[in-house]
Amino acid sequence: MAGSSPPTSGFRSQSMMRMQRAASSSKIQRTLGGLDMLDEMGMEMDRGRTAAQENRWVFEVAWEVANKVGGIYTVIRSKAAVTMEELGDQCIMMGPYTEATVKMEVELMEPENELIKGAMDSMRSKGIKVHYGRWLIDGYPGVILFDISSGASYLDTWKRDLFDMSRIGIPWHDREANDAVIFGNLCSWFIADFRKQFEESDTPLIIAHFHEWLSGIGLILCHLRHIDCSTIFTTHATLLGRYLCAGNTDFYNNLGKFNLDKEAGDRGIYHRYCMERAAATLANVFTTVSNITAEESQHLLQRLPDLVLPNGLNVVKFQAVHEFQNLHAKSKEKIHDFVRGHFHGHYDFDLDKTLYFFTAGRYEYHNKGADVFLESLAKLNHLLQVSGSEVTVVAFLIFPAKTNNFNVESLRGQAISQHFKETVSNIKDKIGKKIFESILRGDMPDTDKLLERADTVQLKRCIYAAQRPGLPPVCTHNVNNDSSDPVLSHIRRIGLFNNSHDRVKIIFHPEFLTATNPLFACDYEEFVRGCHLGVFPSYYEPWGYTPAECTVMGIPSVSTNLSGFGCFMEQHVADPTSYGIYIVDRKFKAPDESVHQLARFMYDFSQLTRRQRILQRNRTERLSELLDWKSLGVYYRKARYLALHKTHPEIFEVRDENGGRMTIRYPRPASAPPSPSSSRASTPLPSTDDEDEEDEEDEDKDEEKTKEN
Repeated sequence: MAGSSPPTSGFRSQSMMRMQRAASSSKIQRTLGGLDMLDEMGMEMDRGRTAAQENRWVFEVAWEVANKVGGIYTVIRSKAAVTMEELGDQCIMMGPYTEATVKMEVELMEPENELIKGAMDSMRSKGIKVHYGRWLIDGYPGVILFDISSGASYLDTWKRDLFDMSRIGIPWHDREANDAVIFGNLCSWFIADFRKQFEESDTPLIIAHFHEWLSGIGLILCHLRHIDCSTIFTTHATLLGRYLCAGNTDFYNNLGKFNLDKEAGDRGIYHRYCMERAAATLANVFTTVSNITAEESQHLLQRLPDLVLPNGLNVVKFQAVHEFQNLHAKSKEKIHDFVRGHFHGHYDFDLDKTLYFFTAGRYEYHNKGADVFLESLAKLNHLLQVSGSEVTVVAFLIFPAKTNNFNVESLRGQAISQHFKETVSNIKDKIGKKIFESILRGDMPDTDKLLERADTVQLKRCIYAAQRPGLPPVCTHNVNNDSSDPVLSHIRRIGLFNNSHDRVKIIFHPEFLTATNPLFACDYEEFVRGCHLGVFPSYYEPWGYTPAECTVMGIPSVSTNLSGFGCFMEQHVADPTSYGIYIVDRKFKAPDESVHQLARFMYDFSQLTRRQRILQRNRTERLSELLDWKSLGVYYRKARYLALHKTHPEIFEVRDENGGRMTIRYPRPASAPPSPSSSRASTPLPSTDDEDEEDEEDEDKDEEKTKEN
């Protein structure tokens, strides 16, 4: 017909209109452009209606599905809501059955879908205990959990078959690798039986996404047994890379020089390394979580990843709309209470001029950059002293280590502080009552009679009790083998013992924070909100959830260009420093230069005014949308599409003008510079645009609502 457009053109125009409407909601989404829905790929966010029509199924396999072990649990759990929004019940997660976790997190039931039920019944008839349920998290995803012990009787047969097919031998003493063999066989067994439930005329599109080496055997068997499915393998950190970095090797400068088989054999992980490398090699689509890990995988696993899948967060969980500044002030007051008790007797600094820095994570002294952080704190202490600054920095190190109890001095300090608080509160109530009674009688209160002699004696007792002969402890617990503990040894070497003349104080808390902690009753999220700066100068960090969590809570952070998060921000934010994302160069600089750069970052931050810090927190929180799974889930959708293209090229075509790369570039802010050193190249020029006016309005509101240093 004249004047009419082809159906495909109309479909594309409607898709573009939908994308434009979705992308106009904020500056972040405007930068995402066509990445948010991938409508032309058929990946509709309709809770699985489109996937059901296409007979498309997704199995997400990971050892940490409903089983908290490490960071992959956070990835799977936080991503579930977006995955279910797209795929609904067409997506099923598979993991091991752990009774303790299942009782708390999973609602067990029988599956409604006959295909799933048929595959489960087939396995049950062979003695395998397999459970179906709903994971009690956002999205309410369906999960299939295998009892690993029920497959133990098949272990010897499965190990022999694996060796015959792939020449990968698993030693009997490696229980974790044996569990991986059982788990992988059970997963591939289920996928094969699930495929058999369809009629011969049906052509289901099955995608199996395997995370990490522990699930890699399942992927290997899917290929060796020619199971009709498209496979994706995601490595969140290479096994060999983590071991090499733990040994303090010059890892990144020697990536292409390692004898891989020898290095894996020397560390007793050759069989695990073979499992991981085979999974990466055989996968239809190989992915990883960051560009820095992609470079590592290219050398250690001998395959360049097809895609990078950045880790996101469920921002709704962390973001407190328009109230995060108030939450910062409230949470900071809890930290104030702890600091008052910890430094009793040496409480000679002004909390209104005190900043709280922190680092946290697994206790990997070198990998997590604790050595660089402590060395930089020593330099920061010197810079603050020679400049005559009145600012005090209290640096927290939150690393779980082996301890035998709380430090007696730490407990005593908190008890004394609490006693003082109760004593002063009682005296305050008595004085308030006297003033009230006097005013009611029409008399001015006699100031000489407000404080009774008994009250004066009580206050003097408090003052004497507050005195302590020694310095405040640098550690809140009694650490086992403290003479060889790397953090405590480093603190002794740099001489930061919380002296009165030190402008940097150190508190090492060798235990994760919880609200039930008798010493410091504050959960981790609340603690992060109360701090001013998170410092994570990691040497080996495939992604880095800790700085990402800081960002979505509006807390500035320091990362490095050797961490996935740091690389992501460098790539997608025009001027990260202006948004409170400081990135230390640990890739192209010598260690001393990196230490000096970090010290300079922390010093510059300590010299910001209160108004500048509020403005910077507003900017930092604005980046939270960039880390939301609603934005980053598109990468997983593209990986699934690419896997289908590899196995069904006649059905799915690749049309990507950018050569497979999806880029985001968040613009430089155009408001007042956050740094006191206006000559720095990274500082944006002042402007009077709408963004600046919005920031100033937010800043004025925050100043009225909160009393914050």
